[in-house]
Amino acid sequence: MKLSATVLNRVVAASAVTAVIAVGSSFTATTAQAQTINGAGATFPAPLYERYAREIKKKYPKLGVNYQGVGSGAGIRQFIAGTVDFGASDAAMTDAEIGKVSRGAILVPTAGGAVAVVYNLPGVNNLKLSRKTLPGIFSGQITNWNDPQIKADNPGVNLPNQPIKPVVRADSSGTTFIFTTHLSTISPYFKGRVSAGTAPKWTIANVLKGKGNPGVANLVSRTAGSIGYVEYAYATANKLNAAQVQNKTGQYVAPSLESANQALSTVTFPDNYRVFVGDPSQGYPIVGLTWLLVYKNYPDAAKGSAVKNFVNWALTDGQQINDDLNYTRIPASTAQKVIQTVNSAIK
Repeated sequence: MKLSATVLNRVVAASAVTAVIAVGSSFTATTAQAQTINGAGATFPAPLYERYAREIKKKYPKLGVNYQGVGSGAGIRQFIAGTVDFGASDAAMTDAEIGKVSRGAILVPTAGGAVAVVYNLPGVNNLKLSRKTLPGIFSGQITNWNDPQIKADNPGVNLPNQPIKPVVRADSSGTTFIFTTHLSTISPYFKGRVSAGTAPKWTIANVLKGKGNPGVANLVSRTAGSIGYVEYAYATANKLNAAQVQNKTGQYVAPSLESANQALSTVTFPDNYRVFVGDPSQGYPIVGLTWLLVYKNYPDAAKGSAVKNFVNWALTDGQQINDDLNYTRIPASTAQKVIQTVNSAIK
């Protein structure tokens, strides 16, 4: 299904999304009065959380949730510092990071999705990138669009003799983590030179940097010869060309909801709900999950109740919105386990 015009405009324009979410009359006594909770983090799920905001507001008018898409790294830092009521990240918190959260932390998976490899190459509409070529571009081994390796991936395509202009994230990013995790999994050279991370040290020439998914999408859209990576919703919203990427079976696959679902269909969630998807066995190969980060203990009981009920809604009614925006759902059995974990931990 296509994004609505309102969502399209907001995804294109905003690098920080504020969501106002309302939850109401069926909640516990501690949320009987109007309550606002604040969160910040990943831009990857920002279009989804914005849509959650509009839909839930129609039904429940009691709880406001302000969410700012500032990047996964910033979201984790603010969550550890206790300056937000919840965080959000596409890179699951490490044990060391969780250990810094004095109030305890729960990772709440809300969705999955594809990271699209987007490019601006006039006259080339169906670019294919192999498992050798893609990490070669982002590790600096391949620097020109008519490189023999790219030509081998795209026989018969008239590739220009011009430098490749890679576009990466300027901020600490879960989208970058998903992207570099895949490239590190399939390429020992990339792993040794760049490695997986939310803010790797890029050593490639001509590199451009954009803040958030919107910043990268904007740079690619206005820079001929560029190539970058964004969450799939930003690629479709900005009408960017997305490359077909070679998966583990050798197939060239375009990003889509169907191909992301195929890739994530075999994911098994452990008890802490932390999953890293490096090289799925089928479907589109550059995929990942996104999490809300919530505390186990809230000194303000009303805040805790509000967060708990938001999580309950997001993992039930909210999941039915995911398909509309090309995000995968969390399996119902896993969602119920997460709800039980949250409900038992937050008193």
